Amino acid sequence: MSLEPSILLVEDEADIAEMVVKFIQAAGFNVTHFSTGVGVTEFVQQHRPDLVLLDLMLPGKDGLTCCKEIRAFSEVPIIMVTAKTEEVDRLIGLEIGADDYVCKPFSAPELVMRIKAIFRRIQPKSAPAKQLLLDHERFTASYGDVSEQLTAVEFNLLALLHSQPGRIYSRQQIMDLVYKDYRVISDRTVDSHIRNLRKKLKCLNMPAEPVCSVYSVGYKYEPAAS
Repeated sequence: MSLEPSILLVEDEADIAEMVVKFIQAAGFNVTHFSTGVGVTEFVQQHRPDLVLLDLMLPGKDGLTCCKEIRAFSEVPIIMVTAKTEEVDRLIGLEIGADDYVCKPFSAPELVMRIKAIFRRIQPKSAPAKQLLLDHERFTASYGDVSEQLTAVEFNLLALLHSQPGRIYSRQQIMDLVYKDYRVISDRTVDSHIRNLRKKLKCLNMPAEPVCSVYSVGYKYEPAAS
């Protein structure tokens, strides 16, 4: 949908059409007005409006027929507008694919609110951001649909950094917290495990390297933006 959604108004009563056009344009929408049902289906096929306001009783071709024809090829939101208030008319209108139903006389501001509500409902939702997930039972790291098996030391090293994103751990802190059961450990051992860990994380196709070196200080984990 464009930044300024386009609305097709099909209404044969000039005073109502003028009022609706005025309020819809004031709300920031583009409006095209038809005063007859003739040509409506062809216009929707060619121009693909974002929403159709469709009067039920129209000269040339009635609104129900237009709605049926549009639904044969498009899921564009349709709001039926009518002077008929019988429940059967409401059911018929919704059965053939109308998304909402407004009876005359209606409030133009309320109509604009209904239009905005439909646009909010059909607005595509953002996909949830990917995150690095750690499985403490299987010693695996996952990002999206990809997983990597880690050694116990690699996993514990990553889990330590991952537990507090942005915090810098010195090599000595890492040795104290990760290598508790090792008797002889050096800075080079930490660096070697970091290199191996990075190789495996690279296979996860993350947008950026999450394990960052801080010169002369140590390492930290930075969450990757998906």
